[in-house]
Amino acid sequence: MNSVAPVSRGIEVRLRGRVQGVGFRPLLWRLAHQLGLAGEVFNDGEGVLLRVSGEPARIAALVDRIARELPPLARVDAIETRAYDGALVGEFCIIESAGGAVRTEVAPDAALCAACAVELRDCSDRHFRYPFTSCTHCGPRLTIVTAIPYDRGRTTLAPWALCPDCAAEYRDPRDRRFHAEAIACPACGPQASLIELGARARPIAGTADVVAQAADFVRDGAIVAVKGIGSYHLCCDASNASAVSHLRARKRRQTKPFALMARDLDVIRRYCTVGAEAHRALTSARAPIVLFEADGADRLPQAVAPGLATLGFMLPTTPLHFLLLSDIGVPLVMTSGNIADEPPIVDDEKAREQLAGIADYALIHNREIANRVDDSVVRFMDGKCRVLRRARGFAPEAIKLPAGFAAAPSLTALGSELKSTFCLLQDGKAILSQHQGDLENEATFDDYRKNFALFRRLFAHEAVALVIDSHPEYLSSKLGEAEAEKNALPLLRVQHHHAHVAACLAENGHQLEAPPVLGIVLDGLGLGDDGTIWGGEFLLADYRGYHRLARLKPVAMPGGARAVREPWRNLYAHLAASIGFDVLMQAFGEVELVGYLKEKPRLLIESMIAKRLNAPLASSCGRLFDAVAAALGICRERQGYEGEAAIGLETLAQSARRRSGTPASYPFAVSRSPDHDLIEIDPAPMWSALLCDLKEHVAAPAIALKFHYGLAEVLVETTRKLARSEMAPEFVAVALSGGCFQNRILFEAVAEKLRAAEFAVLTHAEVPANDGGLALGQAVIGAARLIITGRENAKEGT
Repeated sequence: MNSVAPVSRGIEVRLRGRVQGVGFRPLLWRLAHQLGLAGEVFNDGEGVLLRVSGEPARIAALVDRIARELPPLARVDAIETRAYDGALVGEFCIIESAGGAVRTEVAPDAALCAACAVELRDCSDRHFRYPFTSCTHCGPRLTIVTAIPYDRGRTTLAPWALCPDCAAEYRDPRDRRFHAEAIACPACGPQASLIELGARARPIAGTADVVAQAADFVRDGAIVAVKGIGSYHLCCDASNASAVSHLRARKRRQTKPFALMARDLDVIRRYCTVGAEAHRALTSARAPIVLFEADGADRLPQAVAPGLATLGFMLPTTPLHFLLLSDIGVPLVMTSGNIADEPPIVDDEKAREQLAGIADYALIHNREIANRVDDSVVRFMDGKCRVLRRARGFAPEAIKLPAGFAAAPSLTALGSELKSTFCLLQDGKAILSQHQGDLENEATFDDYRKNFALFRRLFAHEAVALVIDSHPEYLSSKLGEAEAEKNALPLLRVQHHHAHVAACLAENGHQLEAPPVLGIVLDGLGLGDDGTIWGGEFLLADYRGYHRLARLKPVAMPGGARAVREPWRNLYAHLAASIGFDVLMQAFGEVELVGYLKEKPRLLIESMIAKRLNAPLASSCGRLFDAVAAALGICRERQGYEGEAAIGLETLAQSARRRSGTPASYPFAVSRSPDHDLIEIDPAPMWSALLCDLKEHVAAPAIALKFHYGLAEVLVETTRKLARSEMAPEFVAVALSGGCFQNRILFEAVAEKLRAAEFAVLTHAEVPANDGGLALGQAVIGAARLIITGRENAKEGT
């Protein structure tokens, strides 16, 4: 940050970062008055501009205190000062916002703060039990904003004129509601209402407190649709097995776990152990869903999270949720308000139409949701809080790019097909969108395009190039192609797993000119440069390029996409490739899974594999997890949701891990591929050992754990082998990315063993390791290419 030199009249201070709508101008007003300085402050398209005059020492003290006394939701990326010769006399004041080029940030939505919670409980306060109470330190941001600079007139609160009391608070820089754009009270703000859904579809009459009435319905076993901050939720009593089962049946969500909301930490502690880091995450302004081991004294019905030993808890995120749960001492299911794989609903009419067959009642309000934002999900692994789904509370917080990217032009990256996000890169920052979902769903893709257009408008983003995944059939890639053609823009294609590594590098501040690292990327599917499916890769990579050094041995996926949904197909293909079915019958014919596979259409499957007919080769770690899970009877016939088999396998292994002493592991073979200049990891020895254990009736949890530890050991062994080989320049850092590294057992074992081998380990925390972080990787790779091209063109020009 710049030091302040003595000046004759005053200085102008430019503040960049998340500085609008977070109480920044009131902070500067208070500091200036305390220090006896004259001047003014206002918002504009670039952030906050401060002009101040007075004694140089007092001005220096002001600038110094800005960094030390930031409001809770603020973040300053840069403070730039220069002399100001204009007239600044009289009392320091806050003036109206100015326009200009948009270079500031939109703050994420923030959970209810402690001060507002006190008012909600105080019967003498005018905000008592008002479901839309907020202040500068909490409340909606992204979900209500329609344009920036962020002022009330550019939010969905614009239709409500402030009452005298709210207007006084809004204008008073000493008040915590000064220019809190979502300010409201019962006299002048939005209102909640409760309606009955279904055939009758009528308002519930005769109740003064609709939130309390909704809570009574939930206690009685009803399912209630609740309009939250960024979408609708579906809510019921999580301790009521009948209510949970009814919700599953009506929502057509057979096995995917439900998110939970609890009144307070004491309720969560009855079901889970809440450590210090989890406590901080739950009670932070981000207030994500936190995944816990279900190790408490009390238990919830299995239907909450079928087959799993983890629960996802969050605390009330809005005043409405706070009031709903205030007198309920059990957890509530608080799952997305949608049917099956549709995106959560934000529109009130659609809620009445589409949720009528699921919920009995709807607790709604008349404040529009401008932008759909799901709940974020985090998990504690390897000593850190790791984001699995980046949405409410995190997005659209900008990610500062590493050194070397200052010259990066504005560009747009469109992400992947699953867990999709998009990314706008400008002014040395990456703005990663909230989780959009799986684009193969038509409604999700429509929502993706809506948000994509909104972000470009919101941030006045004018890209000079577009970046897409190299898979031509991804809908995000097709959209990028269409946008590039329509706007005559260059289109850059980026290999899927290279983007994973680059996202990890960018998050960890790896400089543009720094040496390559070894990226280990484990996921389900990504199109490789050779036309096959990749998913178990070792890439020597930086932002500019990569070289594939090692892989999991490719195995056919009989049925293509069906093999993703039906794990038995991957199991059959792996066993056929590693052992052969005739040998399998001879050596392990009495093993139950062999009898199971014997009844499948083996001749058809073998013909598909032999002829490469709808049976693409895949070096996919995700499909290996599916195969092992199927061997142990987990999701053999079909997965109800993406990753279900792998999550079930981890759950099984975790039950053994708690009892395990010195962990045993299965062997894998590591050798040079005869057909490619690659090191190849062959799971054939693992399959032989696993089948022997099944034949000897070894418990399934022990088998699952041995697979996890065996895979971790061979990944580290391969890393060591590469570090000693002549295949690559020396590397000291290893980047771990891809959805398989959301598996806690595998991730922690690999990270621990790599550090023991004296490698620096780069991992994801703020950005998901899964495809939710892919757009960031695409963006920085695209930027690196354009920067290098610009340098080369400049050299040629001289």
